[in-house]
Amino acid sequence: MDKLELEFTNLAKEYKDTIYSVCYMFSDDSDEVADLFQMCLINLWKGLSGFKGESTKATWVWRVSLNTCISADRKRHKGTAVPLTMDINLFEDSDEDSRQIQMLRNRIKKLGPFDRAIVLLWLENISYEEIGSIVGMSAKNVSVRLVRIREKLKNMSNE
Repeated sequence: MDKLELEFTNLAKEYKDTIYSVCYMFSDDSDEVADLFQMCLINLWKGLSGFKGESTKATWVWRVSLNTCISADRKRHKGTAVPLTMDINLFEDSDEDSRQIQMLRNRIKKLGPFDRAIVLLWLENISYEEIGSIVGMSAKNVSVRLVRIREKLKNMSNE
């Protein structure tokens, strides 16, 4: 295994939870989450040799993963899809905590991809400065945007 392959393997192991969290926020379907995860890994592999260390690896992984999922989300919404129906909902859980989490997730999914990305980063306890670095805005703009996003989330219905 050459140096780049080893570096990629270590990167994928270290940040797999981060990548999966991003993918999960952009889809309810487990197969699609797996596809998004794979696309993120492909894009990370393609970009690894060009990574210059101008940001932390964590920031770079977040940025690549979010951009990959946002691009896939835009492509998905351009075409028309025929939904498949199942008699069982694998994402449904009956306890109160699970219902609260699912309600929050449903509301976040109603946000645009950019706002969804910001909320996901915030929920991961990433600093405003780091969020700004990942999404390309100042920490102050992140703060203002989050206030607006939280207000949107509070005013959404529970559908």
